[in-house]
Amino acid sequence: MRAADADRHQVADRLRAALEEGRLDLTEYDERLQGAYAAKTYGDLDRLLTDLPNAAPIVPSPRPAPPAAIATEQSGLARAWLRHVWAPWLKTAGWLTVIWVVAFVLAGDSVFYWPAWVLGPWGVVLVLRTIGGLASGEPRKYAVEAEHRQAVREHRQERKALYRQAIANGELPTNPSKEQRKAYIAEATARGDLAPKPRRPAAGG
Repeated sequence: MRAADADRHQVADRLRAALEEGRLDLTEYDERLQGAYAAKTYGDLDRLLTDLPNAAPIVPSPRPAPPAAIATEQSGLARAWLRHVWAPWLKTAGWLTVIWVVAFVLAGDSVFYWPAWVLGPWGVVLVLRTIGGLASGEPRKYAVEAEHRQAVREHRQERKALYRQAIANGELPTNPSKEQRKAYIAEATARGDLAPKPRRPAAGG
């Protein structure tokens, strides 16, 4: 089951308490804190607390998803990836076809469909890529990478909002230097006001 931001903050609070009690050193705390904010599921969060007192699971372990739900998810991932792969080809085909139609009308005579010289070889390459990508799990890798990009964008927006708030409160000058911004973000992350920057997914997916 996917974890929510509130669950990640809950685990961060437990880790902070463990640090204050001396159960974790600073290195362990930093590693686990980053793991908490990068966690995707409740299982990821539970593993960060297993060796600490009162380490009850955040929620009961979820039941395995039914096969129909898994098939639906995989189908959705495949459709999104196919749109990503084929969208440039479809847009180019549309524009070239429009140009061909205009040329056909102006010529008043049959005109060879010359866009085929561009679309044909390109389409063959995309067909091969589609077959290979579906076989090697590219749709899921694409979805993970897209989710990472979205998380990075959201993190950047939260960071900018913190800058504006800090400037309004007088905690930062109107035009803070790069070092001042970095120091402020480090403090905000340590306080739990800002999650660590999302990590890029491992190459293995």
